[in-house]
Amino acid sequence: MHMRAPGCKLSIMTVAVVLVEGISDQLALEALAARRGLNLDGEGIAILPMGGSKNIRSFLDRFGPHGLNLRLAGLCDAAEEGDFQRALERAGLGSNLTRTDMERLGFYVCVVDLEDELIRALGPAAVERVIDAKGELEPFRSFQNQPAWRERAHEAQLRRFFGTHGGAKDRIGGIARRRPGSRPSASAARPRARSCQPCVSGRGVGKLTK
Repeated sequence: MHMRAPGCKLSIMTVAVVLVEGISDQLALEALAARRGLNLDGEGIAILPMGGSKNIRSFLDRFGPHGLNLRLAGLCDAAEEGDFQRALERAGLGSNLTRTDMERLGFYVCVVDLEDELIRALGPAAVERVIDAKGELEPFRSFQNQPAWRERAHEAQLRRFFGTHGGAKDRIGGIARRRPGSRPSASAARPRARSCQPCVSGRGVGKLTK
């Protein structure tokens, strides 16, 4: 059973939790775990949407070393890195934590956000195929032709399209389930230092199964 708020209960078999900001993050990680053959329920792992990064303190209080003392991991956007850092330090999991320190604890920062990571991981062409499969390619083309976005990078257009059109949660899950079908562009293949790629690829979740 997955928890939607601190007051909800987990399965008695839960031994580890992955803390994420929202439901779209949860759906993406669950899809990626399934694609990698990870049985989260069977391994006792729950991915918990917290309803925003500001709520991480209460989740760490409940599930961290001063609560149920479960194994912990997490994922946040770059803009919310400070919320996670301060909460981890407050929970006694370190001091003056750097992004590398947080990754050692199992907490990854997306650059810029999960949508950006997924677009770069798969490449714009694969993401467009997901949009096309959902019957939204024509609205995306119209969006691309807007004066404010006509000259912007393809990746930036895709990311903005996710944020301004309905059904974003469903789209993120669709992208996460997509296997790369073509070679990413040079910009998509360019690595970002200390990103959440390990968690996006499933390795962050996979570590909890060992």
